[in-house]
Amino acid sequence: MPTIIMTKWPVKIDGSVKAKAMTYLQKLSADDTTTGLHIEPIAGAADSRVRTGRVDQFWRAVMFRLDGAGESHYVIHGVWPHDDALVVAARVRLKVNPINGLPQIEEAEPEPRPADTRLATSSAASSSGPAAESLLGRIGRTRADLVDRLGVPADIADQALAAPDEDAVLDLAQQHEGWLGLLLVDLATSDSIDSIAERLQLEAPEQTGDEDADLLRSLKQPAAQAQFTFIDGQEELRRVIEKGDFGSWRVFLHPEQRRYAVRRYKGPFRLSGGAGTGKTVVLIHRARVLAREQPDARIVLTTFTTNLADALRDGLAQLDPTVPQATALNTPGVYVTGVDALAAAVIRAAGAGIGDAVKTVLGDARTTPTARTPNGRWREVIEASSSKLPPEIANETFLSAEYALIVLPQRVKNENEYRRVRRPSRGVALDRAKRDSVWALIAAYRAQCRIDGTLDFAEAAAVAAAHLETSGSQADHVLVDEGQDLSPTHWQMLRALVAEGEDDLFIAEDSHQRIYGNRTVLVRYGIKIVGRSQRLTLNYRTTAQNLRYAMAMLDGGDYVDLEERAEATGYRSARSGPRPVVETVESLITELDTIADRIRSWLDGGTAPETIAVLVHDKFQRERVVNALNERGVQARAIDRDRPAEGRVLVMTMHRAKGMEFVKVVLADVGFRSAAEKARLDGLDDIERHDAELRARSLLYVAATRARDELAVVQRR
Repeated sequence: MPTIIMTKWPVKIDGSVKAKAMTYLQKLSADDTTTGLHIEPIAGAADSRVRTGRVDQFWRAVMFRLDGAGESHYVIHGVWPHDDALVVAARVRLKVNPINGLPQIEEAEPEPRPADTRLATSSAASSSGPAAESLLGRIGRTRADLVDRLGVPADIADQALAAPDEDAVLDLAQQHEGWLGLLLVDLATSDSIDSIAERLQLEAPEQTGDEDADLLRSLKQPAAQAQFTFIDGQEELRRVIEKGDFGSWRVFLHPEQRRYAVRRYKGPFRLSGGAGTGKTVVLIHRARVLAREQPDARIVLTTFTTNLADALRDGLAQLDPTVPQATALNTPGVYVTGVDALAAAVIRAAGAGIGDAVKTVLGDARTTPTARTPNGRWREVIEASSSKLPPEIANETFLSAEYALIVLPQRVKNENEYRRVRRPSRGVALDRAKRDSVWALIAAYRAQCRIDGTLDFAEAAAVAAAHLETSGSQADHVLVDEGQDLSPTHWQMLRALVAEGEDDLFIAEDSHQRIYGNRTVLVRYGIKIVGRSQRLTLNYRTTAQNLRYAMAMLDGGDYVDLEERAEATGYRSARSGPRPVVETVESLITELDTIADRIRSWLDGGTAPETIAVLVHDKFQRERVVNALNERGVQARAIDRDRPAEGRVLVMTMHRAKGMEFVKVVLADVGFRSAAEKARLDGLDDIERHDAELRARSLLYVAATRARDELAVVQRR
């Protein structure tokens, strides 16, 4: 049977043609001698390997036939109308780049590209070096770096060397698929030529004299798989064709992403990276790799919220529906769940046996907890007490953090233990009298929860951890997304869920996106990374212009990662687009009018409504915006736990938008802070207030990076 090798097709085709192309390629992959395929060479073609195939009377496929390892391989270049296909087939050729060993498809007589003043060739961009005023010239790149060291084609190297700024380089990169586009993006950074070559794993090719064999080997190089992918069976071919996005994460991975998805690790591994850099993509691919290699393995894929867990579940099914998704913990397959739902599953499975774990954590025996502690319980306890503690301590924020960060992880069960416990990274110093007063409030909180038979989320994770420590692990591999938002007891539970060993924990995190929890340090909870840490820096989702705006939200903040190191920045984008539009308004009515006008202009321009999102701070504002848009003739829908539907503009909180992306986004009410919020912040101690401010910055960063193409910001004075 022939092997099909898909490329990122240069021309998009509609649904009816996709179906015909799928049928054709399925027949081709089954037997390339099938009658009716009409696989024909082109007389006088630039590449003798090129073939055309009859998809139907109007459409033809252009491909290259390679023979190696005793079978035929077809590299599918694309589908065109009949006459266009013949022109394309006559000009294109597939070859191995002589410098970097990667495959490239080029035109023997390329047509001139549309004029672009930013890419106009300069006389300085010749063999003597780049123009002094160009971006690459300022960085110190030379033509020899690009052509002789990295293998960039000479004409494209000259265009890159003439580009005056980063946006112009990105414009050029977007014209070239695969490894060449990735190289151009990297060249616009300050990274050394050697580090760029190492990242893409470029190496001089070994020529064997067998051109087909050399091409097949080049097609399997890590960087080649950003543009070419070997199709494994008819079902995978169907998925690739039907999805239609040949540049999607489901098919083509950056070599760095692929490396982390398949590599084996001697212990816990941490992958960091900014929004849109593909951490979640790596996790989903890694889950698939582990499930395929170890069919009996118990794999847990978890994250902070239920919505994000749903997205992971859907993503894994889209990537490969043949990967078994377990419906219960401690069973073979990939069990995808939110981290709090995971704790509940452990407790539920333990049944009456959970009592000992409850006593270990809370110090009292109680019946099996069956409910979740309601929101506002800390506030009720404070209001019912006669505590003399100052306001910066006797508040819901401080007490809940003290409980989750200090008391529960260290399993403090009484006043005497609390007097002696260490309190690292807590800003407010507590003398003995204050500790006793704080403990009195904690004891009252626990007493009320005991009466109700409830556990809060942090307590449930702590109890689940204690149970797992005695009952044994229930997973072989644990993959964690959005690790920056997890609490100490979550980490204790995850550490106990899987035994220490090879590929036990794989953690993805970005401290710049910490919008829920407090700072956490993994080593304190038995998770020792010890050098097994890497970082992704290339953003695939957000344009460079939107990314700059988003990163500006973080300026001045001191962010620390899960290994207690300063979080780095230096992210770059693979895409270019318009600058964000920032509008300042004087009133609520003007704000709502401005949002409606902006969305209406996008809709009039042909943007599908469900690809537009308005992101707000809270549910009250969400309902207000939805009502205002509908009143102004813009059909909108509020999104909470339900999944987005087609046909309406989506309005949701910035928290809800985490893990999602949209073509165009409006950020509403940016910079506005209500009197109640100001009062709440004023009541916090310096450390808690600083942390709240960091989370506020992170929330705007998260919201701004949801936009793929266009971002509009409406801020109220």
